[in-house]
Amino acid sequence: MTKFKRFREIVKGLITIMAALLMASEPQIGYLMITILLSIYLMLMGLKNIFFYFTMAMHMVDGKTLLYRGIILLDFGLLTFTLTDVPHYYILIYLIIVHAFSGFVEILRAYEARKQGMKLLKFKMAHGLVDLTLAILCIICIGDMETAVIIYCVGLAYSSVVRIVSALRRTKFVYIQ
Repeated sequence: MTKFKRFREIVKGLITIMAALLMASEPQIGYLMITILLSIYLMLMGLKNIFFYFTMAMHMVDGKTLLYRGIILLDFGLLTFTLTDVPHYYILIYLIIVHAFSGFVEILRAYEARKQGMKLLKFKMAHGLVDLTLAILCIICIGDMETAVIIYCVGLAYSSVVRIVSALRRTKFVYIQ
């Protein structure tokens, strides 16, 4: 990772931590901020995938997958943006699905790292278990919006701390002679 990318990841992590603290301090406004940020993020990721498809992936093998993924993400972003006036259960179901899926994927990646003998096994496993724990806590506290917002903010802060730690970690170079 270049120095600029490291700096960019650290800045993104710090901004995310500040946003999580802001949302946790005002849970009523935090719910609205979560829906807006989640919808903007999904729409930007969808547009990024669609743009990448039309610029490069059109000529790649299995490039249409990126187009379909971009369209689906853009649709989810637009749908999330329209859910600001509905009960908070729908957004919490989104958060439960996202945390459970990412936790499950991280645990599977940790098992794959264990098979390959990599050193990041504990880091990936801890990240997956924290995501699954946050999903379970969201299920338990689905009735209380303020507690769910605080749980989401904890997850957001944890993810940004993981981003900062991975940006500060040294990367190993493998030279092929």
